[in-house]
Amino acid sequence: MFSTHELLQKRNQIDQLRQNISPTGSHASMLKQSIESSWMRSNSAEIPKDRSAAPLFTKINKNQSSLETAIQQCSNELKHIAEQASMVVAVGDISSTILWSAASGQMQRAAERVNFIQGGQWREDLVGTNALALSLKTQNSSCVFSNEHYMESIHDWVCYAAPILDPYSKQILGVIDLSTTWNNHNSLGLLAAERCASIIQTALIEYHQQHLFIRAFSVPQVLFNGKILVLTPRQVEILTILSLCPQGMNLENLHQALYGERKVSIGTLKAEMSQLRDILGGMLGSRPYRLLAHVETDFLQAEQALDAGCIDAALKLCKGVFLAKTESPFLCAWRDFIESRLSEAIFKSNETDILFKHLARFPDAIDAVERLIELTPLHHPAHQMLIKYKDEH
Repeated sequence: MFSTHELLQKRNQIDQLRQNISPTGSHASMLKQSIESSWMRSNSAEIPKDRSAAPLFTKINKNQSSLETAIQQCSNELKHIAEQASMVVAVGDISSTILWSAASGQMQRAAERVNFIQGGQWREDLVGTNALALSLKTQNSSCVFSNEHYMESIHDWVCYAAPILDPYSKQILGVIDLSTTWNNHNSLGLLAAERCASIIQTALIEYHQQHLFIRAFSVPQVLFNGKILVLTPRQVEILTILSLCPQGMNLENLHQALYGERKVSIGTLKAEMSQLRDILGGMLGSRPYRLLAHVETDFLQAEQALDAGCIDAALKLCKGVFLAKTESPFLCAWRDFIESRLSEAIFKSNETDILFKHLARFPDAIDAVERLIELTPLHHPAHQMLIKYKDEH
């Protein structure tokens, strides 16, 4: 624990730093780079100065995610932690919207005043610097102390957050945040948040029994209960089609989606389906053909990230071309669809750091180059370099 004097001194120093977003000297050493960057993004986001609570999202999602199911399994343990530590515990999805929360009596009223409750939207561009959004942005554990927060209504809070990872894909599914009053700031707060994240990840592993995960970007790969399956390219295509059609497909429609006008017999497809049923241990249904296992894929995760407006997460998932060698008309059409959505998101993005990272991974991403040219000031050295880069490609 820190003394009250130490915490007051820290608040005073932060107040001084907020007056200068580019601190130097000894003050700069105490301000984390992630906080400074977040302040700069928050200042340019045009957040209403009188905003005192997060916008509340009231639409009910009928399709419960694996994360929400896992939370239900460990909710009592998380509630106990909140009550014992006089904290509010909240779990957010990749769009920084709170899916679930629990609080001690002391923090419950404070959480309700600022909408740090189910449905609260804590995106950085809506409420400014906060640990939940910062942890998603940096993909690391984050602590935001007192007046490091952007909104004045939570300057009396200290928040600790840690990302929640999918146990198979290792992609971020969401974030958990533990918050209390600033005078209870504890150096072990981040460890507590990470411990809570691991509790949820353990619940996810239990939930993912009979779990199928498909990677279709870059090198295709299918995992079943965490083990890599040895499959033919055609079998990967079949599983990918069925993952995109969870209601199932009859044999004729599946044949058309897979082969199109190519002259391949129905018997060949039947043989592929029979082999897949043996490999999946009965997790492949028939009449119609459908996957009975819990299915997750990198391409559907990318689509969900785009739906949530999380372009950074979407671009990180799209590590290559979706099934680059497929000739399936159904899968080729879906590839065109996801690439079109990615380009649209790139042209709407205002975050140059994300676009530069994407360009570093994919040098041929001309859509990112064109958007960076639009965002980079004419006098900036990078502007002419980007124009030259575009001309050369």
